[in-house]
Amino acid sequence: MAHVLKVKYETQADARICEVPYETQADLCWHEVAYATQASGDGVWFFVTYPDQASFRVFPVKHQSQADLKLFKVHSPEQAGWRTKDHPLRGKLG
Repeated sequence: MAHVLKVKYETQADARICEVPYETQADLCWHEVAYATQASGDGVWFFVTYPDQASFRVFPVKHQSQADLKLFKVHSPEQAGWRTKDHPLRGKLG
């Protein structure tokens, strides 16, 4: 399950992320849930407050070319999942 922490400094992150405007541009489509127990796999995320709660740490960047992972937020957990099948981060977020 993906318990994600947005970090303040790039050196603290497991990956640099960039939100893209279209699903077709994304490596991963993700969905945010309200409770930690609802998080599952790489695509259904729960944002945590403290580093010791996180399974994965992200640092947002402005440009796609700077990102390790391009993301698109979806409206339901069923839509969440990888769009780039052989991405090096696949299976490492949860």
